[in-house]
This record gives sequence, C-alpha cells and structure tokens, in this order.
Amino acid sequence: MPLYMDTHKDLNDLTDEGIAAAHQKDLEVQDKYGVNYLKYWYNKNLGIVHCLVDSPSEEAAKRVHREAHGLVADEIYEVKEGS
Repeated sequence: MPLYMDTHKDLNDLTDEGIAAAHQKDLEVQDKYGVNYLKYWYNKNLGIVHCLVDSPSEEAAKRVHREAHGLVADEIYEVKEGS
C-alpha cells in the first residue's frame, strides 16, 4: 500500500491535547476507508502538523481527516521509507 505524508499548516491554536484528540479520531474512522494513520509530528510554535499514513490513495487519507475532525491537509504526497 502506498505511504503518504501530509502537512497541515496555520494551526495557530494547536495544543498537545488537541492534536492527540484529532489523531485519536483519525484512528476511530480509518478502517472505514482502508487507511492506517501511523504517526504524527507537530510544532506548536509554527502551527504545523505532519501525518504519516498507509493509504490506498490520497483521497482515502483525506476522507479520514475530513470525517474525523474536518482538518484536511494542505499538502499530501507519496513517500518511500528509507533507513
């Protein structure tokens, strides 16, 4: 399955609890779309979040975010894992 990284920008009110809750909502919805959100990274000062996701398509990954919490990524692109 393809691996994607997405980026959410301008999340100026980002909190540790808020990002954890949004990720949890993704996990609750993801099976419906055959998606697996693996990890996320964030920078509160910059208001940026990156999500790593196994997904059959970009659109499936977007659907999970849209349904789970409405925070659709500003960018999403396929990546390959390296060492």
